[in-house]
Amino acid sequence: MNKKYYMYVILTVNNKLYCGYTDDVEKRYKMHKEGKGAKYTRANKPFMLVYSKEFNSKSEAMKAEINFKKLSRKKKEEIVNMPVYTLPIA
Repeated sequence: MNKKYYMYVILTVNNKLYCGYTDDVEKRYKMHKEGKGAKYTRANKPFMLVYSKEFNSKSEAMKAEINFKKLSRKKKEEIVNMPVYTLPIA
């Protein structure tokens, strides 16, 4: 059985999109929520996981992350099919 990798996107409480890759989306998202993930999500608290896509290799997932980060906000929203959220004021 081949190990699977994922590119994922998190919507933060301040309406930013954070993209990363992992071999375990649930575990990685939990780390972000606990403030043990990336430096970016420690400063921009996660609101919800809005997208993930499976790949057959780490390289493919990393390439997808890099390509996603190059896109405009509008195109990113189209890809994740992101609905509009009204976030509570912190």
